[in-house]
Amino acid sequence: MALSTSPQTPAAVRSIARAVEDWVARLGSIWVEGQIAQLSRRPGMSTVFLTLRDTEADVSISVTAPTRLVDSSTPPLAEGQRVIVHAKAEYFVQRGSLSFRATEIRPVGIGELLAQLEARKNLLAAEGLFDESRKKALPFLPRIIGLICGRNSDAERDVVENARRRWPGAVFEIREVAVQGVRAVSEVTAALTDLDATTDVDVIIITRGGGSVEDLLPFSDEGLLRAVSRAKTPVVSAIGHEKDSPLLDLVADVRASTPTDAARKVVPDMAEQRRFVADLRTRADRAMRQRIEQNISWLDALRARPVLADPNVLLDVPQQKVEQLRDRTRRCLSHALDRAQDEVVYSRAQVRSLSPAATLDRGYAVVRMADGSVVRDAQTVDVGAALRINVSSGEFVATRTATPPE
Repeated sequence: MALSTSPQTPAAVRSIARAVEDWVARLGSIWVEGQIAQLSRRPGMSTVFLTLRDTEADVSISVTAPTRLVDSSTPPLAEGQRVIVHAKAEYFVQRGSLSFRATEIRPVGIGELLAQLEARKNLLAAEGLFDESRKKALPFLPRIIGLICGRNSDAERDVVENARRRWPGAVFEIREVAVQGVRAVSEVTAALTDLDATTDVDVIIITRGGGSVEDLLPFSDEGLLRAVSRAKTPVVSAIGHEKDSPLLDLVADVRASTPTDAARKVVPDMAEQRRFVADLRTRADRAMRQRIEQNISWLDALRARPVLADPNVLLDVPQQKVEQLRDRTRRCLSHALDRAQDEVVYSRAQVRSLSPAATLDRGYAVVRMADGSVVRDAQTVDVGAALRINVSSGEFVATRTATPPE
């Protein structure tokens, strides 16, 4: 039942404890899945104490089980094993602690694990965590290689030795962590976050040797996979051998079949690069020599041209054209002058033939009155009028004396 409390009427500790005990009792028996983080036996006791840890979060609960229940399990229960427990929650009022009493414990079989991994794979694939479009390319030569591996492991030696055999100057930032068991996910995730935040680390390798499906389960943990997908630094998965395929292989930017393969993928082979540079140098030298020989041939052909042998050739043709143009100009001008002269003579003759002087030369005369007006009608001239008469060779004055006979 609900407790009604206030600052004036607070509930006693025992009342709260009993209320919690009542609430827990209502939970009844439930099925719980988790990983055995700790298994303790005390001499002379018929009870075994277990700590059951969540497989994807840092959460655990205490479980007690009869010794016979643990001993009868096939295979025998051990730390790191995943189990399904049928238990009833118990709240101890005197200690204020919560525990679960197991009535049945079932080890999770390979089939169940593979089914869970397949479901998780489908979920993450639907979210796009495996898409090739989100994968980052590895640098050609990383400044520092981040390496997450087990303590004093063969995988660490394989990566470091093979990388330095290929590129002696390879530099590593190594994080040794648990790669199996209940602490593996949290330690690998923490190391990944640390290396991803290190500026000079250009690539991160997560590696360990081979193992069973249960041993490699931490590298299919959803929390770790999402941390890898969020990393800004390219991540290489080198877990186990070729046949091993944790989900980390699908989320990582590059999958290496072995730790040795990871070293080959992360750093170039110095000997191979030297051969490559030497080949490029040879090809460049060959191309340059060929280009020089082509230019020499071109220059020789250019020098052999008549225009370069005798540069005056360039002036001869224009000079001939200038002389031809000059001659044509002279001819045209002379012809035009001749025509103009003929036209002047002709025009002069026409003008002369139309000139009054020419008429006077033929014996005609121009008669003017004293005021200078030309006499055109004899009737207009009075008797005794003074007249001015112009002839071809001069002018004289006359007077009209009589009217001419009819």
